[in-house]
Amino acid sequence: DFNLRSGIYSLQQPVIAPLYDTRQKEAILLGWISGAYSENNYHKYLMDRWEKEVYPIAGTMVDFRKFWYSALHDGVIQLEQQENKIPPAPKDLDLTGSLIKESGYTVILNRSYSIGDGRYANNGWLQELPHPVSKVAWDNYAAISPKTAKELGVANNDLIEINIEGRKVKLPVIEQPGMAEKVIATELGYGRTNAGEVGTNVGFNANALISLAGGISQWIYTGAKVTKTGEAYKVFSSQEHHPVDEEFVKDFHFKRDIIQEGTLNEYKKDKKFLKQHSHEIDSMYGEKQYKGVKWAMAIDLNKCISCTNCITACNIENNVPVVGKDQFGRGREMQWIRLDRYYSGTPEEPKVSTQPMLCQHCDHAPCENVCPVVATNHSEDGLNQMVYNRCVGTRYCANNCPYKVRRFNFYNFREKFAEGFQAKDSLSLLHNPEVTVRSRGVMEKCTFCVQRIEEARQEATKSGRKLKGDDVKTACQVACPADAIVFGDMNDEKSDITKLRKHDLGYHVLEMLNVRPNVTYIAKLRNLHTEDK
Repeated sequence: DFNLRSGIYSLQQPVIAPLYDTRQKEAILLGWISGAYSENNYHKYLMDRWEKEVYPIAGTMVDFRKFWYSALHDGVIQLEQQENKIPPAPKDLDLTGSLIKESGYTVILNRSYSIGDGRYANNGWLQELPHPVSKVAWDNYAAISPKTAKELGVANNDLIEINIEGRKVKLPVIEQPGMAEKVIATELGYGRTNAGEVGTNVGFNANALISLAGGISQWIYTGAKVTKTGEAYKVFSSQEHHPVDEEFVKDFHFKRDIIQEGTLNEYKKDKKFLKQHSHEIDSMYGEKQYKGVKWAMAIDLNKCISCTNCITACNIENNVPVVGKDQFGRGREMQWIRLDRYYSGTPEEPKVSTQPMLCQHCDHAPCENVCPVVATNHSEDGLNQMVYNRCVGTRYCANNCPYKVRRFNFYNFREKFAEGFQAKDSLSLLHNPEVTVRSRGVMEKCTFCVQRIEEARQEATKSGRKLKGDDVKTACQVACPADAIVFGDMNDEKSDITKLRKHDLGYHVLEMLNVRPNVTYIAKLRNLHTEDK
């Protein structure tokens, strides 16, 4: 059970029965306490606790057993909201006292964004999840500012040694714009020696720097000594690193209208200020008319928090394979969604723009024109779809896609990666049975979760009604904690997707190519503090 917020209690039931003859850890602990193990002792413990602590304050007239089964059915109960009391600030944290050392570097240790403190190190999907900012996967590293890198005489992929009162660890360098000078940040959870087929010996063990006795806290240390080792270690990222101020790439995403942004004041003065970027293209041919539903998506860049939940949800829903560090470094990652990150401004004070990028399901799809076997084609409801058993792997479609969102199976990755780790009997049960598992030589990409569309269509048929856009929610849409992704029928004038496509801030990436994408982006507005002066 969980008590995540004041007044809200929830119960989580097992999804499947145990695969092997295993025991629940809570039941083991209770067995140690009582001296006798029973499979049902934790279930009885939970029921007893709820009867004594939760049931009396629920204010219900039904007996406890009915209350318990109702809570199990709903998964959550909400009690009368209690006032949250803000705990007092800790008094033992002195940031100005003797703990601060004037010389040396400050080292900050963080839990890994993807694998936590290392408990998820054996999860290939999370190891291969690019960091939202650096875009690095399969490694931890020392993030330092460009100025500090110049001071140390190091560049990306150079190994440095961090020494904190005799505790040493070697880490590769990644120059991170926006980092404070003489500050080094790295992630914990890597460098494990017995984490399983996937997580063993991945990255560097920064836990060696932790001391319970020293530092400002257990995670922040000052006075660290840093030396260049002269060695190198290749760190791979899903997006190339360019200097923020390099003339050729500086603000390139703005120049090509890939990212469109504005300020709040600009929007207040002219709500249609973005329309100067739009391109209305006349054609001598009429556009295809879609009867019934036509699927489309909108992504609000003001709401997107770059959490990468959409990537993980898509991987799981669509059986996206893990390729491993070597293939990831060759640019052969298979993720159907990527989170593009762009810098503007200066290395000292960069502005960061992010954009989820997936198949745009274009009406004039360039990939469809070049496929010699019509493996990629258009459906009657506006989807750019793939016929896997027709694909012969020419990769013409990937070469002709301006958004670079198609993925090619260079190997049968389920058999190649980690000695067939994903193909083992127990792990093969992770695969979604509604989605085809692709093989070597086949191209794949985002399908707008066509399996969910077909399931909703079947349910609508059984109910004797027409399919509605609200019947379908894609995996990325469901996983997004900020509701930044909207999916639906653009032929329905009352739908949210139709309203967003007509929004003053709505735009299409690379619209001038006339490929007619069906993913609309809502431009980001920045509320700059300088405008208030």
